[in-house]
Amino acid sequence: MVTEEIAAPPVRARLAVTVAFVAHGLLGAAWVARIPQIKEHLGLSAGTMGVALLGAPVGVVAAVRFAGWIVHRWGSRATTVAAGTAGALSLVPLGLSWNLASLICSLVLMGGSLGLMDVAMNAQGVAVERGYGRPLMSGLHGAYSIGTLLSALVGSAAAHAGVPVPVHLTVAAAVLVLLLATGCRDLMDRSIDELPDPAGTALDGVSETPDAVGAVGSAGAAGVAGAGAGAVGAAGAGPGRRGSAARAARWPLIMLGVIGLCSFVGEGAMADWSAIYLRESLGTGPGTAGLGYAGCAIAMTAGRLAGDRVVARFGPVAVLRTGSLVAAAGLALGLLLGNPVAAVSGFTLFGLGVAVVAPVTFSAAGNVPGVPAAAGISRVTGVGYLGLLGGPPVIGFVAQGVGLAWALAVPAALAGLIVLLAPATATAER
Repeated sequence: MVTEEIAAPPVRARLAVTVAFVAHGLLGAAWVARIPQIKEHLGLSAGTMGVALLGAPVGVVAAVRFAGWIVHRWGSRATTVAAGTAGALSLVPLGLSWNLASLICSLVLMGGSLGLMDVAMNAQGVAVERGYGRPLMSGLHGAYSIGTLLSALVGSAAAHAGVPVPVHLTVAAAVLVLLLATGCRDLMDRSIDELPDPAGTALDGVSETPDAVGAVGSAGAAGVAGAGAGAVGAAGAGPGRRGSAARAARWPLIMLGVIGLCSFVGEGAMADWSAIYLRESLGTGPGTAGLGYAGCAIAMTAGRLAGDRVVARFGPVAVLRTGSLVAAAGLALGLLLGNPVAAVSGFTLFGLGVAVVAPVTFSAAGNVPGVPAAAGISRVTGVGYLGLLGGPPVIGFVAQGVGLAWALAVPAALAGLIVLLAPATATAER
């Protein structure tokens, strides 16, 4: 007999995973507005602060490498809550940092927690999406964007009001721990595809294991039929078939990883270089310089909130192709015209065009036949984060040689590459 906890309806699981995405955004941006105060308090130079900021990327990359195994071992619900809680608690020593080493250690812990939570909550998102039988991932990533914007606003307000950094980050940690403990209780026991899903089981494929019962119950409540038959097929698959499926999945995962990398290079470039381009290359004032990234972020959030309906109607491949063309053409035209209005418009169109790339790519990675959802997502996330973390420095190196306008054309070219690779996301239609 299925217990009440296991049979939690998908609507509750959807609300819980939405809370997880919001919490991830809140956590990642909680300290951003306080970076200047932390730098000043520790007496760090710009170069030394740059070294410290590498702590978070190092933590992310290290965690993502093991995320698939961790989620398979303990389940994505436990991993999401535990990693989020660890990340929230890392805000306390971050605010109390007394030297460079303590700051780096805190950032490594935060980055590792964020990376692990990222993979686990996206695996949950794939499970909920299957339970509903329609796209939901874009809206979940929109919730993350809302969390990021909200946290940045709260941090700015706290800094403006003169709230001490340790007090601000400790309160933020307490709020996040409470939010995760209360808001994520209805996450699925294990995501549907944490064990390999055979080809051909479509959205209703689940694994016939005790740990997967929670996902089965939620999927059943949404009216998903035939799951048991698909699971029996999976259980009967021999080692040879599983190995063949894994080999067949390698190439789609590589292409999905490249798609993620192309998108994340652009997101990182918009965050780190758009204001510099407007200020130094086009001569705008400090207030106007921030409008480029603001436009990109707001358009990306809006695009993600509306993205599920668009993907459901036109399919992931068509949406990615159209959106990437908009991103590439909009950014390229804005750079060619070379005036502030055109540039801000170009950055905004870029954010709108790539809004659904990450959610669609993660959904596709979680539905590659023969690969557990968490494992597929962790591999694609690992490659994608290389673009997010390594892209901005590459943009800087290119700008040193040919100028920032030409360097910012790199994300436009990579958006064009997504147009060619978009068919790899067809697995999201399963």
